[in-house]
Amino acid sequence: LAYQNIGNYLNDNSTIEYLGEAYKIKYVKGKLIIDKVEGNYEFPKIMYVPAERNFVSSVDRLEFVKLLPLPIYTFLEEYDNAKKNLEDEIALPIGKKIKFEYNKQNKKSWLIGDNYKIELLEASSGLQSLVPLFLVTQYLTKIINEDNDSTRKSISIDQEKKMRKKITEIYNSKNLPEELKRLFLKNLSALFSYSSFLNIVEEPEQNLYPTSQKNILFELLKSKNNHKENKLVITTHSPYILNYLTLAIKGHVVKQKIQNSKNKQRLSKKLSSIIPLESTVDSSEVSIYQLNDSGDIDKLPDYKGLPFDENFLNNFLEESNELFIKLLEIEDLCQ
Repeated sequence: LAYQNIGNYLNDNSTIEYLGEAYKIKYVKGKLIIDKVEGNYEFPKIMYVPAERNFVSSVDRLEFVKLLPLPIYTFLEEYDNAKKNLEDEIALPIGKKIKFEYNKQNKKSWLIGDNYKIELLEASSGLQSLVPLFLVTQYLTKIINEDNDSTRKSISIDQEKKMRKKITEIYNSKNLPEELKRLFLKNLSALFSYSSFLNIVEEPEQNLYPTSQKNILFELLKSKNNHKENKLVITTHSPYILNYLTLAIKGHVVKQKIQNSKNKQRLSKKLSSIIPLESTVDSSEVSIYQLNDSGDIDKLPDYKGLPFDENFLNNFLEESNELFIKLLEIEDLCQ
């Protein structure tokens, strides 16, 4: 709660309940109750990408800035790792032939076009928001693939018991500050191989044109599809994101039908010109929830596997059209 800075959102009547594959966690009346359930716990790499991520692009030496939300510092660390592990310039999923380059000697981030080269600090807010999200997603996707080889040490049952004991000691210690607890736990986690990548992204559309929103969404879906256990969680205010997700779902339906077609190669090429084949997604793997003005959260129904058109984001677009029609009606009365 302290890490996410949401402690003040709760009161004495607040209850949070989570049922996972290995543990059931319940927070009620200020107490945390954890029960083991039947199942194995896989160790995912979890990345929370905050909406304030453009800070890591627009502020030099952010690590020395105080009182920022803690998730920004965590994201900054992975962003630095992503830049340091770049072997060459990398194409960005935005605009026309824009590439990112990181100079490890002077720690400068550059954007390169056909006839220009500028620092990321000088770029638009959209690019400052997109670059960290894109780089960290690419980097952590690669890490998961490497971890499924032999880059991390496996541990025995006896070592696992010792690990659990050590984690419990760290959590229960009253003498360790929260920052040190997180550092110790992070060092312990380095002994494990990551099983998958859980990417939690706030507002991928931030400061981007609709076509760029489409491109970054398709990159996020491609990362999710890179490993069968990967997961992607998105929060959005953009109707474009929802509509492009619908394209990705429909694209999967079409891709499945192409497999049985006589013109498989030609049709696959036509489909890939609309949506990358590796970015399509099965509707069974998608759940969409919408939050209304009262704070209620409802699962959005689907129509033949596709997200239902009658949702809040689309309704707002429809409302603006209706208001414009009313303005035209008033204008006619003026004649």
